[in-house]
Amino acid sequence: MNIAVFCSSSHLIPEKYKLEAYRLGQWIAENGHTLVYGGATGGLMDSVSEGSYSKNGNIIGVIPKAVIKMNRQSSLPTELITVETMSERKAKMKLLTDVFVVLPGSFGTLDEMLDVIASGVVGEHKKPLIIVNQDGFYNLFLQQIDLMRNEHFIPAEEKYKPLIATDFEHCLALLNL
Repeated sequence: MNIAVFCSSSHLIPEKYKLEAYRLGQWIAENGHTLVYGGATGGLMDSVSEGSYSKNGNIIGVIPKAVIKMNRQSSLPTELITVETMSERKAKMKLLTDVFVVLPGSFGTLDEMLDVIASGVVGEHKKPLIIVNQDGFYNLFLQQIDLMRNEHFIPAEEKYKPLIATDFEHCLALLNL
């Protein structure tokens, strides 16, 4: 199974997030799955790819040229796919992936996650997306979803709905379904 991980590339984030990303990367490799990620260095991107690499995992990095120009290209992917733009990266990752995991992140992570959700809503795919709400990181986002649902911006019968994992172990349980 190809598992895409959307996550932060910031070097400044707390170690607790890096540890869980590393463990996820290890789990992906140990269970014979392939990590698909943004192919860049820094933050949780380093952690998840290093975890997978430490267990001789198959790693596909999908990186836009702008990130390469910033000298942020990781050396860990076993396969590196270069694309022109961030939009192309999202499209390529959606094609390559069987399931998406969203770890804590910032604007890029939210963009990737919302793109997958929106394309799922319109029926472009039925691939599961798991949001890992580690230590309540996404609580406010989940409250916003509840508000949109309560105010009927989201239909009562949702065609596509992200799965919410409360922690790392819950994420693994959802991946094993």
